[in-house]
Amino acid sequence: MARKYSKAASDDVERAMKKKKAGTLKSGGSGKTVKSRKQAIAIGLSEARAEGKKVPGKKSAKKSGKKATKKAAKRSTKKTTKKATKTTKKAAKSSAKRGTKSSAKSSSKSSSTAKKSGRKSAKKSGKKTSKKTS
Repeated sequence: MARKYSKAASDDVERAMKKKKAGTLKSGGSGKTVKSRKQAIAIGLSEARAEGKKVPGKKSAKKSGKKATKKAAKRSTKKTTKKATKTTKKAAKSSAKRGTKSSAKSSSKSSSTAKKSGRKSAKKSGKKTSKKTS
């Protein structure tokens, strides 16, 4: 099996570890003394990478690029379409149970809105309206 890291890269890591033990290894950004073993290894590997030695690439955080946003968009559209189809199926079932058609529904809606508006005007004038059953 081939080596993941070159011998030269492992020498850089070894040198960084010796510096860390001596207390002279400084971090790049803040310039503070490195105390963590893992951080010392990371510094050695990044230096080897900068010199072009054989070292695997950095492990990065989860990618949140175009692919992730496209997948999320697909999921949300699937959910909304499923909900829409469920509601239309429910409406179709309920109308089938009642034995009414959509045109009959629209005419009943318009008459109910007329009744409501009549009630509102009656309330304003202080008169009560009686309901007619037909």
